[in-house]
Amino acid sequence: MSHLLHLDSSARTDSFTRRLGAAFADAWHAGGGEVTHRDLAADPLPPIREGWTRICDTMLREGITDPAHYAEAVRTEQEHEAWAVVRPLLDELVAADAVLIGAPMYNFGIPAALKAWIDQVTFPKMVLAPRRFVVVAARGGAYGPGTPREPFDHNGRYLRDFIRGHYAVEDTEVIAAELVNSLVDPGLAGRVAQHHESVADALDRAGELATELVGYRIPREG
Repeated sequence: MSHLLHLDSSARTDSFTRRLGAAFADAWHAGGGEVTHRDLAADPLPPIREGWTRICDTMLREGITDPAHYAEAVRTEQEHEAWAVVRPLLDELVAADAVLIGAPMYNFGIPAALKAWIDQVTFPKMVLAPRRFVVVAARGGAYGPGTPREPFDHNGRYLRDFIRGHYAVEDTEVIAAELVNSLVDPGLAGRVAQHHESVADALDRAGELATELVGYRIPREG
């Protein structure tokens, strides 16, 4: 059975990223897949500390690149404290065939809660291919291809670049609801219809992509 790790990071309990993520997860579950959900906003993680950095140093120095052997780099009391935070997060990530990331745009970037998770689970030379990653995003304005604000998209583009550059996963899809602020900003009131169309398209795509991917499983030993 294929396994999905679903991450939410929105500070809003009724956010568009949560709606999109739920549509994806529901379709995945309906297709017979398992879902593990972690709410990074409701249960925030601490920032990485020195013990975590020392673990990374040992991994680099001794060439430890297989997650199954990461614990071998954990030796001091300080490092064991850091590893106690990392271990359950890493277990969830490694167990997943696909990872769904809910990432609203905050100040052109991603939420601090999501960045904390990325920092905790990411180690040197960590390859997660052929796992699949999907990002569901929501943005106050319009940041899609060809828009004036496209260069300021350090949200979906950052995640796609990070996942490709560090995890070696090439085909991350970003599904975004645009112009969310048109619902509250009088200056964007004329674009409410465009926002609703964007949300409808994103919801359709989320369900469609989940149905496509639910049978996907990464090769595993044993």
